[in-house]
Amino acid sequence: MPESVDLRTQAISHTKPNRVAIASLIGTTLEWYDFYLYGTAAVLVFNKQFFASLSPAAGTLAAFATFAVGFLARPIGGIVFGHFGDRIGRKRILIVSLLGMGMSSALIGALPTYAEIGIWAPALLVALRLLQGAALGGETSGAVLMSVEHAPGGRGNLFGGFPQMGVPAGLVLANLAYYLTTWLSSPETFAAWTWRVPFLMSGLLIVVGLVIRLRISESPSFSAAQEKSEIIQMPLLAALKEHWARIIAIVLMVTAASSCSYVFTVFSLSYGKSRGLDGELLLLGITCGSLLWLASIPFWSRAADVHGRRKVFLFGSVMLLVGAVVYFPLFNMGTAVAIVGAFLVMALTTPISHALQGSIMADVFPAAMRYSGMGIILGLGSLIGGTAPLIASALFAANQSTFLITVYLSVVCSVSLISAVILFQIAPKIDRGQYVNASELVPEANTAS
Repeated sequence: MPESVDLRTQAISHTKPNRVAIASLIGTTLEWYDFYLYGTAAVLVFNKQFFASLSPAAGTLAAFATFAVGFLARPIGGIVFGHFGDRIGRKRILIVSLLGMGMSSALIGALPTYAEIGIWAPALLVALRLLQGAALGGETSGAVLMSVEHAPGGRGNLFGGFPQMGVPAGLVLANLAYYLTTWLSSPETFAAWTWRVPFLMSGLLIVVGLVIRLRISESPSFSAAQEKSEIIQMPLLAALKEHWARIIAIVLMVTAASSCSYVFTVFSLSYGKSRGLDGELLLLGITCGSLLWLASIPFWSRAADVHGRRKVFLFGSVMLLVGAVVYFPLFNMGTAVAIVGAFLVMALTTPISHALQGSIMADVFPAAMRYSGMGIILGLGSLIGGTAPLIASALFAANQSTFLITVYLSVVCSVSLISAVILFQIAPKIDRGQYVNASELVPEANTAS
């Protein structure tokens, strides 16, 4: 057995993988809470408070544009945080990303509006959104790695699913925060100041996240690479050189889940309100759907440990395509039953492929370039997916119909499905796990894609 495997096994025996997995879940939940707060506020607040000089439609487009801006920064954050995560360790970088996200969110809650400082209000909003995006670019991949690299053998998908659960968990917290805020205050009070409370709470939540993160140990895979002097000077360049084909395939493969989820959870709020639906009802529907999404991830990630990733991921990709086709036709029926059905479609189809994204990406790269490789994939994939609410809003504004949005999502899902088929053909070992939980830096790890 290679020495790196011995080092990794020895390290895991002195850590508590379950604690690391839970810590990764809590950390990603807090960061996605902050990130999703912005998406909800873009619909409920920012179009009026920060883009008051524009028409309602143009203000909504501008608010969604600033939502998309955060995804422009994610590849940059993925590159920077990934580089140092591979050079100096996962744990330190995750602490920095958590601080960056928490501080930027709290500052958004303290921002003056357009009526108070004019054009500086949206300018500062965009700057803080960029900081959020950069922080999340380092968080997601690092949290997945900490969980997967601590996982016991044969449970990499299950442990890789814990950070993925942070996405719907953060969405639930963000929507509940705004649901309670709007319920407990009048529309005038909400517009005046109570919309800020969920953002300001980030400052308190960040303390909880830091306490948890400081108590976990460094990744055993990174420690093993460091012990054997296998740290790479330029890990991102090495990942691009050796695994470029897999990187392209995975970027396209993960786009469907992010595009659909952002349309389902962010654009649906704006669209539902334009149809006269109650905003609190929509928030509650998305929240309940997200709870089901959250609860489904352990089931699908464990199924992949038992049956292989290929079967589960491809099944999930097909189901997401079906969900993209039927979501808006159901939603447009307008009845309570149909709208609940639409949110159930979101909740049942999104988690299947989403649950496995982290563990699949981790298995593409050896430990010494893993953070950098995952960072660029997640950054580019989320950049494409994060523009989905903006694209959906523009398509709806063009013809006042959701037909083109359905076509758009169907095309994205089809491309992702084809890319997944290609990935499992060019890298068949990823089905059962190539590096993580099997071996580190085995000879196949150093061959080009």
